[in-house]
Amino acid sequence: MGYGRWDDSAYDAARTFRAAKGLDDFGYTSDMRAVPYDQWKAHASLDPKGVTRECRDSADHDNSLPIAVLFDVTGSMGSVPRIMQEKLGKLHGLLQRKGYADDPQILFGAIGDADSDRVPLQVGQFESDNRMDEQLRLILLEGGGGGQKSESYELAAYFIARHTVTDAWEKRGQKGYLFIVGDELNKPRLSSRHIRSVIGDDVRSDITVESVYREVEDRWNVHYILPNQSSYYRDPEIAEHWQQLLGERFLRLDDPAAVCELIALTIGIAEDRIDLGAGLADLRDIGSTSEADAVGKALAPIGAARRTRSTGRLPVASTGDDDVDL
Repeated sequence: MGYGRWDDSAYDAARTFRAAKGLDDFGYTSDMRAVPYDQWKAHASLDPKGVTRECRDSADHDNSLPIAVLFDVTGSMGSVPRIMQEKLGKLHGLLQRKGYADDPQILFGAIGDADSDRVPLQVGQFESDNRMDEQLRLILLEGGGGGQKSESYELAAYFIARHTVTDAWEKRGQKGYLFIVGDELNKPRLSSRHIRSVIGDDVRSDITVESVYREVEDRWNVHYILPNQSSYYRDPEIAEHWQQLLGERFLRLDDPAAVCELIALTIGIAEDRIDLGAGLADLRDIGSTSEADAVGKALAPIGAARRTRSTGRLPVASTGDDDVDL
């Protein structure tokens, strides 16, 4: 995978065509809702069992940068997955137009609850062209979840840790970027039963959540995005849980429609292509003023951490609701 180039015009034309024909942007979800629930399953191209996803250099893209975006599709997320689908398709174009990454290859996936859902994990391919929009539309929005304030994020992290191969790491020692978008806790432990049934690895012992994230962070820069309009946006237990795991890479996003811009600027800053102030100016230049405000607040902890590392001074404590000092 990873051939071809993203085309904004083709993306817009496809969405216009579907709207004119009354077709659901999540067509596979509509198909599944027409059959009994016990027949629901992941689309074959997104089934994580027994597969490895590869991000390779190609003639079109000789400096591939792997980016994986997996979002929670359980009931507590409400309408957020549909809001994100409208924006995430243009992520690749934004990364390249603003020079934040030369050859981004993006994988999209979805996370559910392995204790209760029919489809707890869906994982696409790394793509560089409009096939990534097709991946998004094949994701099943199951809308389930077990109601216990935890989903199977750790199972998704395990897949990325052990079932992805990237030339960025193997050739250049360069980490990829993993963004998990959700609103709940990890399960208390990664169940070996879930690994066997969903991914297919013959693992016989449960794994601690902390060790799963340590492993995935060996090759990936891991971020967790908590979007507004989800059930647990202001739950302090959620924030504390993810801050303990990821520190400043726990990002609280006021506007879920700004997820594309948030991911793009996070990568641009980490790749030293821009600083926060320049990135927010870029967003305002392209007319994303409200998104820029939300992204600025979300990235304030990262900006503070970078200033601390460069100056040696501790940042002033923030509640996450302060204006960003640029």
